[in-house]
Amino acid sequence: MKIEIDNSQLINDIVEKVVARLKPLLNSSHDSECNTLMTVGELANQLKVKESWVYEKIHTREIPFKKIGKFPRFRKRDIDIWIDNPYHPDLSHYNLRYIGKGVKKI
Repeated sequence: MKIEIDNSQLINDIVEKVVARLKPLLNSSHDSECNTLMTVGELANQLKVKESWVYEKIHTREIPFKKIGKFPRFRKRDIDIWIDNPYHPDLSHYNLRYIGKGVKKI
């Protein structure tokens, strides 16, 4: 008794299952809205605070930010995490990398 397997159909089935499993992961990790960078003004508007308050939080490193050149920027995803727990004493909790003058690269 000889059994024939249609390789092309088997391969297509495997590909469909792999794609179905990877699609949610790819969509969530590449969500452009979460990776959006905000300026100080945009963040202040979102949080409904003054820009000076945001600058104070940057200076005391109480808020997650990245510097692009000399300008601080805020990733929406990091700010959302920070809003859930703004009193966390260590910003490395957010897995951020600060690169700037006088700041040690992690």
